Amino acid sequence: MTLFELDLRERAALETLTLRTDNAKLLRRAQALLWLDDGETAQEAAELLSVSRQSVYNWATRFQLRNGLDIVTRVADGLRSGRPPTAYGIIDPLILEVIDLDPCELGYRSTVWTAPLLAQYLLKEHSIRVCSDSVSLALRRLRIRWKRPRHHLALRPSTWRQSKGG
Repeated sequence: MTLFELDLRERAALETLTLRTDNAKLLRRAQALLWLDDGETAQEAAELLSVSRQSVYNWATRFQLRNGLDIVTRVADGLRSGRPPTAYGIIDPLILEVIDLDPCELGYRSTVWTAPLLAQYLLKEHSIRVCSDSVSLALRRLRIRWKRPRHHLALRPSTWRQSKGG
């Protein structure tokens, strides 16, 4: 990596950031950038912060590429593609408003709600695509439990022998 240098405004802003931030990630990155400006190597800064040398290089490169933005944005973490946001908290009120209704009233060919049926309802009515596992977790969070209907065979009355003539 080429020599990393900060101008006076950047250095002052980073020093102020290290004194005033309560975000540990921003503090570590600002410290690394200040150490690089002081002449430390990326390896030394990485050892002091217990991170990889490549992380320090990435922070310095990202800081230089974001020239013209405010100091916090320049030091902050980059965008991550990663896992999409979960349905946590989004589907809970939607399930609560429909769980007491009979699915037949809404045009479904079922008399009880199931997790896959609720997922289908959320997709059709609210355009929210969730898997049945997310619906099951939401039902657990809401403490909603249902049991499958049990089919009991006709129980014999205590007087069945008399009725059969025995």
